[in-house]
Amino acid sequence: MSTENEGTAVPPAPSAPPVPVDAPAAPAPQAQAPQGPYGQDAQGQAPQGSQGQGASGDAGHPGASSSAPDPSWPPPPPPTGPYGDGGSGSGSGGWGSSYQQPAPKSGRGRGGLVAAVLVAALVAGGIGGGLGYVLAKDNDESTGSTTVSASANGGDVKRDPGTTAGVAAKALPSTVTIQAESTSGEGGTGTGFVFDKQGHIVTNNHVVADAVDGGKLTATFPTGKKYDAEVVGHAQGYDVAVIKLKDAPSDLKPLTLGDSDKVAVGDSTIAIGAPFGLSDTVTTGIISAKNRPVASSDGSGSQASYMSALQTDASINPGNSGGPLLDAQGNVIGINSAIQSTGNGGFGTGQSGSIGLGFAIPINQAKYVAQELIKNGKPVYAKIGASVSLDDSSEGAQITDQGAGGAAPVEPGGPAAKAGLKPGDVITKLDDRVIDSGPTLIGEIWTHQPGDKVTITYERGGKQHTVDVTLGSRVGDN
Repeated sequence: MSTENEGTAVPPAPSAPPVPVDAPAAPAPQAQAPQGPYGQDAQGQAPQGSQGQGASGDAGHPGASSSAPDPSWPPPPPPTGPYGDGGSGSGSGGWGSSYQQPAPKSGRGRGGLVAAVLVAALVAGGIGGGLGYVLAKDNDESTGSTTVSASANGGDVKRDPGTTAGVAAKALPSTVTIQAESTSGEGGTGTGFVFDKQGHIVTNNHVVADAVDGGKLTATFPTGKKYDAEVVGHAQGYDVAVIKLKDAPSDLKPLTLGDSDKVAVGDSTIAIGAPFGLSDTVTTGIISAKNRPVASSDGSGSQASYMSALQTDASINPGNSGGPLLDAQGNVIGINSAIQSTGNGGFGTGQSGSIGLGFAIPINQAKYVAQELIKNGKPVYAKIGASVSLDDSSEGAQITDQGAGGAAPVEPGGPAAKAGLKPGDVITKLDDRVIDSGPTLIGEIWTHQPGDKVTITYERGGKQHTVDVTLGSRVGDN
């Protein structure tokens, strides 16, 4: 797998999938799971003509792989499942086949530490306005009052900088609610935050996808000031996008970026967004886990995204996508992107709601992607130059016998070839990260930049080997 997300089906997840947080509203089609042995080049490419069934999950791993990788670049979106907004869903058996719960595997278990690749559906947030009106209307029509006014004798309330209220007061003015609309009038709501003083706003690719080709894009600050905006660049594989405000004000205050590598499980988190269109909403939680392999899609035909995510239990819902995940000091540590849900939400929306399983793109990765998009307008992906299977094997990422589109499974002269990797090799670790599948490998490689040197542990003929690999690069999503 060449870490390029080039044309692979999102593997079905062995466990319940996560639902991506806010994507432009899209009907929830019932996607079908991919079929066959999917291989994805360590760049994210998937073999074509695969057959077999994959496990399911919102963005899970594909079924057992057996033949050539799918040549099309970004991998197909995960099939629709019982999660999320009706649209993104669980990948299952082969494409076009109905989901079948995979039989338990004995597997080697890798000491019981193998993590499942979660499938996340990108949830649309296009119903916020109506919902906000209903809630406000209900409050206005209430009769009578049992409220007892507090005495002003208690003195002024002081909110220290380190409190949630203090962090929110400082961060909210630098967040925006994004409305994306396609030329056909379809679209949804998402969130973004100020990246620099030039007017660049960072958000999710799935938030602005509808407005990429001639659509309409606006960003509204908590003050109510609305600006037209345009897409500067977007990366489907990373699910990161940068937009720029037209006639941006001169007093923009970029949010401070933290260091996601130094985040620890248990650290406090604060999420800001527009859940179900309710702009400027603040929720809190903790970092529940790190390096969580997640594959996500909005289930509307878009390509899949892969991430080695920060998991948080801060409440995240449709409309939160693209918003900042902050630490207790108010530094951005991630971009809220996906949630895992057990079913449809209330209010008649048919969209999934939070169950305390939210996923954010680590800011160290998002910062690099955003800078490349601002500089070149296109994303740059790290790759190893080998096609790997996306099946749910839990044994590792196996280099396939055939590459995407009939190409060589190991790119001649590429990083993997120079390191001596061959078809049939099973990659089990990248540096100190356990690799249990192709999607996990893709997500981990994409946390790096081209030129980085990584140590790969692989198995061949029952024996374990270790080799250093210098990552190559691929520009663009296609």
